[in-house]
Amino acid sequence: MKKEMLWVLALVLSTSGTVFAATATVALKGTSPAMEKIAGQAVLTDTAEGLKVTVDLQNVPPGKHGFHIHEGDSCADEGKAAGGHFNPDKAPHGLLSKDGFSHAHAGDLGNVEIGADGTGKVDTVISGLTLAGEGAHRVAGRTIILHEKEDDFGQPTGNAGGRIACGQIQLTE
Repeated sequence: MKKEMLWVLALVLSTSGTVFAATATVALKGTSPAMEKIAGQAVLTDTAEGLKVTVDLQNVPPGKHGFHIHEGDSCADEGKAAGGHFNPDKAPHGLLSKDGFSHAHAGDLGNVEIGADGTGKVDTVISGLTLAGEGAHRVAGRTIILHEKEDDFGQPTGNAGGRIACGQIQLTE
């Protein structure tokens, strides 16, 4: 009887639509010849708490830079092919971790602080976003964009300027 219950439990968990082990490794690269030295890596992982986002950047101009998930799946045309911020809820621009889905685009991840040595890191978990789960807030197949300026959270997209680095979010597991 215990074995049968374990099999039923395993079947329910495997078909529940909740995926916690999905991972994407995103290679971030400069979008133009002037920014070709920018390099970085983002690792996105589905967890029970939400989408864990870990980013390491190198050779970026010092200061704060807007950091967003964009709708498209291409970094062509100096990152313009990535389209606008990922916004399935048609919400105003904001900071997703603070403002939630009703008051921020699902792709509004805020800013990355880049030091005088050109490096910066992000390590956060965004509740409600998913890499490979079901629903409107799935980010696999989209892009990550690093902008030239700080996101000031103004409307409609934060006044963060051009796109200086881009990477495609593709599942690795």
